[in-house]
Order: sequence, then C-alpha cells, then structure tokens
Amino acid sequence: MRSIPKISDAEWEIMKLIWRVNPITSEEIIISLSGKMNWSAQTIKTFINRLLKKGAIGFEKTGRSYIYYPLVSEKDCIRAENKSFLKKVYNGAVGMLFSNFIEEESLSEKEIEKLQDLLAKKKTKILPVKKIER
Repeated sequence: MRSIPKISDAEWEIMKLIWRVNPITSEEIIISLSGKMNWSAQTIKTFINRLLKKGAIGFEKTGRSYIYYPLVSEKDCIRAENKSFLKKVYNGAVGMLFSNFIEEESLSEKEIEKLQDLLAKKKTKILPVKKIER
C-alpha cells in the first residue's frame, strides 16, 4: 500500500472537490472554491501544487489546460487521518475515544441502535465461534 501524504485542512477542501469531480481542470477548481472559501486563484494554485508535490494528485496537460485527478483514495486518507488523530489525542486508545464521544455527544435512538449493531458485529468477528459437539 502506498504512503498516504499528510494533507492540511485547506488542502482537504481541494481534495474533497477532486474526489467528487474528476478529472477536473484548475479553472474549475478555482471557480468552485474561490467563492466558497474566499481564496484567490493564486492561493488555490499553491494548494494544488502542494498536493502535486505530496503525490496526492496527478495531472495531465491537455492543450493549455491541466486536468487533475486523485492518486490517493478518500477512504485511505480518512483512515490515515483517523489513526493520526487517535494517536495524537488518545495515545491510540480507541475505547477512550468512543467513551468520551458517547459521554459528550447527544445521540438519537437510531444512532445508538446503529452503534450497538456495529459493536455486536465487531464482537462476533473478534470472539471465536464455539462449535457445538453432539
């Protein structure tokens, strides 16, 4: 598996757009994000260049346009960010993360049921299945 580059918060905005719409030109990126993020065209081009150097995106030159596409998946980047956050904030303790989250956040009944279902499925994957002998 290839190394996942560390992506800044601002670069995440570029990546989210490229994951959603690709291939995409730099002009389309600028039009889409300049108003939303209140960034200049040059700022957006700087972020694009940083992502290129990090190996997060690639490009093809077509005429006078550059067309960008992701080189890393959104899922892999989210997984890497989750691990980084977990290590930095909770010293890798998943249980502490979930305990704090559940204590601090308001959850609907539906969300609680979903969490219970996920935990039950996870539990069956961890525990060995006992064979019933006759």
